[in-house]
Amino acid sequence: MSTAHTSAPAFRYSAVTFDCPDPAELARFYGEALGLPLVFSTDHFALLGQEGGAGLGFNRLSDYRRPTWPDPSQEKQAHIELGVDDLDAAQARLLALGAVEPAFQPDPDRWRVLLDPAGHPFCISTLV
Repeated sequence: MSTAHTSAPAFRYSAVTFDCPDPAELARFYGEALGLPLVFSTDHFALLGQEGGAGLGFNRLSDYRRPTWPDPSQEKQAHIELGVDDLDAAQARLLALGAVEPAFQPDPDRWRVLLDPAGHPFCISTLV
């Protein structure tokens, strides 16, 4: 058994990828919302990002099922938190881009929960 020290491999955060029925549609929504350009696209995958930075990916899933948040029958699996300066203005912009406001809002004075065009819940907050 060797006692030689081996260094740990270096890791870097590169992207978060969301499953969805239409990668182009979700890339358009988040690209416009976050001001991120499309850096790679196929019929089944789209990636937003900037040179040298982390990105957002969108992967076509043929049997995709929308999250039913807040109903737990189809959990959200993950969600994005977006920091904003003005909750009302940010919400209005995201709704104009295609987001949907669910009826249930756990703490609307502090953050808002919206649903992207594929049904993924995401939050906007002035706290982030």
